Amino acid sequence: MKKIIYLLACMQLAVVSFGQTPNHKETFKLVYDEVLTNGQCYQTLDYLCNQIGGRLSGSPQAEQAVQYMFNKMKSYGFDTVYLQPVMVPHWVRGAKEEAFIAKGRQKFDVRICALGGSVATPLMGIDAEVIEVKSIAELKELGKERIKGKIVFFNRPMNPTNIHTGSAYGGANDQRGSGPAEAARYGAVGAVVRSLTLANDDFPHTGMTKYNDSLPKIPACAISTKGADALSNMIKLKSEGQVRMFLKMNCQTLPDAPSYNVIGEIKGAGMPNEIIIAGGHLDSWDNGQGAHDDGAGCVQSMEALRLIKTLGLKPNRTLRAVLFMNEENGVRGGLEYARVAALDVNQKHIAAIESDAGGFTPRAFGVDDTNAVKIFKKWEPLYKPYSIDDIRQGWGGVDIGPLKKQGTILIGYVPDSQRYFDYHHTEVDTFDKVNKRELELGAAAISTLMWLLSEEGTLK
Repeated sequence: MKKIIYLLACMQLAVVSFGQTPNHKETFKLVYDEVLTNGQCYQTLDYLCNQIGGRLSGSPQAEQAVQYMFNKMKSYGFDTVYLQPVMVPHWVRGAKEEAFIAKGRQKFDVRICALGGSVATPLMGIDAEVIEVKSIAELKELGKERIKGKIVFFNRPMNPTNIHTGSAYGGANDQRGSGPAEAARYGAVGAVVRSLTLANDDFPHTGMTKYNDSLPKIPACAISTKGADALSNMIKLKSEGQVRMFLKMNCQTLPDAPSYNVIGEIKGAGMPNEIIIAGGHLDSWDNGQGAHDDGAGCVQSMEALRLIKTLGLKPNRTLRAVLFMNEENGVRGGLEYARVAALDVNQKHIAAIESDAGGFTPRAFGVDDTNAVKIFKKWEPLYKPYSIDDIRQGWGGVDIGPLKKQGTILIGYVPDSQRYFDYHHTEVDTFDKVNKRELELGAAAISTLMWLLSEEGTLK
C-alpha cells in the first residue's frame, strides 16, 4: 500500500511539474520544426503573386485569388472551407498616369500614381500652378484666395525618428486620406501627396483617399519621394516665376461588384462555440503583386491552421483562417464578417489575430485589451527562443476591428517594421522581397498563439 501511495504521489508531482507549460514548449517545437522543414506558405505566396498578381477588389485577379485560396484550403483538409459573399467597391486605375513639372525653361517628368478612389483628370489633363503645404491646417491659413485654381502639393514626410514605422505612417496619413477633399474645399483643382515612405526612391506609393460628398471631387495622386523633393526645391527657388504641374489620370469608379471572404476552419474538440481567428486581407493594390501587403498575412493565416492540422493537434476551441476582401479601399470584408458573426448568438469570437504588417522577422504581438496583455504576458518565455521579444499593449488591425463591439480581444502580429514602408502600396511589393524563413517563422508564431488561446482561453 505504501508503495502505491508513493507512486501516486510521484505521478501527482509529475503532473504539477510537467503541466501546461512543458506541454506548450513541446507543441511550439513541433510547430516550428514542421514549418521550417515542410512549410507551404512560401510556395502559396509565390503562386498568388507571380501567377495572379495585384488583386484590387472587384478585379478579375481578386476573383482568381478567391478561387485559388479556397481550393488551397480545401486541399489542407480543414473541417470546413467556405466563401462568405460580400459586395465590394470596384475602382480601376486605367491607362498609366502622366505628369511633369515646369518652371521657366525647366521641364521634367515625375512619377505619380493615382490615389485609390480618385476621379480622373479631364481628358486632356490638368495644367496648373502648384502650391506646397505641410498640413491640412495650413490650407485654412492660406485660404481660398491663395489656393483656388491651383494644385495643392502636400509635402509632410513621415517622421524618421519613430522607431516603430507604423507610428510614422499614421502621423502622415491624414494628408493622403482627407487632404484632397480639404484642398477642394478651398478651390484647388488637383492634389499631389508625398508618398508615405521613409525611403528616398522614385516609386510612388498609392493608397486610399476619401472625398466629402458636399465638396467637389478633384483628381488626387501620390508622387515619389524623389519627385517630391525635386518639386519642393523648385518651388523654393524664387527666380523664373511660378511652378506649374501637368497631371493626366484615367481612373474611374465602377458599380460595386460581388466578391467573397475565404474562410477555413478546424472545429474545437471541447468548446467549439468559442472562436479564434487569424487573418489577413486577400485584396491588394493593383500596381504591385501585394506580396507583403497582404499576401504574406493571408498565407501565414492559412499555414497557421495547416500546421495544427498536419501535426494532428486537437484544439479545444474552434480555429479559423479568414482571408478578408477589400481592406485597401473599403473594409467591406471585415465589416461583413463581423455582421454575420454578430447574428450567431450561439458562437462567440473570443480572440482575433491579424497579420497585415508584412512577412518580415517576428518581433511581438500587440494586444488591444489591457487586462488581456497582463494575462498573455505569461506566454512570453515560450516565445523568447523564437525571436518574439514581447507581448505588449498594441493595436489589432483594420479587418478585425469591427469585431471589437462583440467583446473580441484584438491582437496584431508585429514583425520587424523597418523595411515595410519601402514596399507598401508600390510596384515593388513583389514576391522576391519576401524571405522564406521570415515568412515561415511568422506563420509558426501565429499558429502557436492560436493554440495557446484555444487551450487556455483569454480569462485565466
